[in-house]
Amino acid sequence: MYPAPSARFVAALSESYVPVTVVELHWPDGSVTVVPHTGGSVAVDRGSAVRRTATVESADRSLLPVSAADFLAVAGARLRIRRGMMLDGQPVTVPVFTGRIDSLDGDPEVGPVSIAATGLEAAVADARFEAPYSTRTQAAAVTSITALIRDVLPDAVVASTAPDTVLGPRTWDADSDRWEAIQEIATAVEAEVFADADGVFRIDPLPDVLTAPVAWEAAAGERGALISASTGWSRGGLYNVVVASGENAEADTPPVSAVAEDDDAGSPTWVGGPFGRAPMFYSSPTLTTTALAQQAANKLLADARRPAFTADITALPNPLLEPGDVLRVVYGDGRRTLHQVQALDVDLGVGGPVTLQLLGGKEDA
Repeated sequence: MYPAPSARFVAALSESYVPVTVVELHWPDGSVTVVPHTGGSVAVDRGSAVRRTATVESADRSLLPVSAADFLAVAGARLRIRRGMMLDGQPVTVPVFTGRIDSLDGDPEVGPVSIAATGLEAAVADARFEAPYSTRTQAAAVTSITALIRDVLPDAVVASTAPDTVLGPRTWDADSDRWEAIQEIATAVEAEVFADADGVFRIDPLPDVLTAPVAWEAAAGERGALISASTGWSRGGLYNVVVASGENAEADTPPVSAVAEDDDAGSPTWVGGPFGRAPMFYSSPTLTTTALAQQAANKLLADARRPAFTADITALPNPLLEPGDVLRVVYGDGRRTLHQVQALDVDLGVGGPVTLQLLGGKEDA
């Protein structure tokens, strides 16, 4: 969860407040335009390669480009959005989106102007390898990922809580997807890579719903944030066994492999239970030791198991939430469950209820 400006801010999320949204265009020359807006939203989804997308509606027709120079400026512009509330007569906001402008369009006579933007992952993904690319000189995981990002965005801020483990050298062919290469490296150290609401590229392990602290509670009843909920279970896309392997001809290392399986007898996808065994297989030259293969298998198993139990809840908006945050949901009958946030929307209008897509339900005592 994004750090709260204050404890008062968190408490006020379940109260009546005046919402505040600030939309800014940051131009390549360093200038900033505050955009008056009439609506819009930010969509956040951990399951998408580009985690955040944004749309903004504005009545300011001067934003529309009319010359070649204007179009070039728009192509290099970034959109920044902050969301919050009035507290003690002052606007208090937190970032909910930083990304590039993908399109500006509208009627130049009457408007409105529609702005569409995508997170900074899109810039990296667009920069496919133009020639074969090797990590031989930068074989450590975090170092390699940072180089791959900064080759495209030299000023990118990269922060990591993952280990900078040395991996096997890996060469990608020309026309390969740079962002997929980054995710492959991250998998070897049980991490994922994404651009956060502030535009910082994060290299982090996903929090474990079993051990991570609860980021927020959505409870039914008076002064609670929960409005409604629906829950379900599906085996679609589920695996409970992962076999990860690696063989690296460049490093002349022998083949390695490791297996991770759901050995929790209390899990609906337990390998010894009625779900049965459903294996998936993964291979990467970056995995040159059994330990690296085991880490990759563990990470992929955690991803594969998580969708087993799902919940969609309608709740009061919380601009601090991030995918991967652990939420406690307290129902009207007193039942409590823990989930991880998979996807959410941030409304840029009056701040009505939002729907959160949650995964990995677990009873919370």
